[in-house]
Amino acid sequence: MTSADTLSTIFAALSDPTRRSILGRLATGELGVTELAAPYAMSLPAITKHLKVLEKAGLIRRGRSAQWRPCQLEAKALKPADDWISAYRKHWEETFDRLDEYLLEIQKDAAKGKKHGKGK
Repeated sequence: MTSADTLSTIFAALSDPTRRSILGRLATGELGVTELAAPYAMSLPAITKHLKVLEKAGLIRRGRSAQWRPCQLEAKALKPADDWISAYRKHWEETFDRLDEYLLEIQKDAAKGKKHGKGK
């Protein structure tokens, strides 16, 4: 899978609030499918579909132990998405820093104007 395909798959998996919630619950530790399904008003087959999407994206690993079907978060799979977002985070932080500087300059100019009787 190419990097763009990987990102698309990860972001598609993260686009659903149920799947994001499942990942959040798995961040606390391994859970079985039945345990994962408990708080959601949906069938086990519907939860299983969500788990398949997460597994395809590499965000979880599913196992099999007798009747228990444990699921585990694969947090390292989020790294490509984090790397991609980080590039934009840097851009926005730099933009906000420039805006802060501009606002400080305006405030200083406004303060100077008031001192010299130019502003009201």
